[in-house]
Amino acid sequence: MIKYINQTVEYLRERDIGQAEIGIILGTGLGQLVDHIKIEKQISYNHIPYFPTATVEFHKGKLIYGELEGKKVIVMQGRFHVYEGYSLQDVTYPVR
Repeated sequence: MIKYINQTVEYLRERDIGQAEIGIILGTGLGQLVDHIKIEKQISYNHIPYFPTATVEFHKGKLIYGELEGKKVIVMQGRFHVYEGYSLQDVTYPVR
C-alpha cells in the first residue's frame, strides 16, 4: 500500500499539486463550493495512479487544487462507495 501511495504522491507533485492546508470531500449539495475556489490545477481521477474512478453519474471525478478564502485546498469532486463494488481500502485510499 505504501508503494502505491508514494507513486500517487509523486504523480501529483510532478503536476504541481502542492501542500494543502485544508482537504475537502464534496458530498451531496456541496458541488457549488467549487465555484468559489481559485482553481490552479484539476486532474481527473482516472489519470491518477491507483485512484478509484467515480461511477455515480453526477460525481465529477476530479481532484482540484487551488485557493479558497486565502487557504490552499485540495478538493475531491466525486466520491467512491462500497455499494459501487469498491473495498473499504479503495474507498479510503484518496485520503491517505
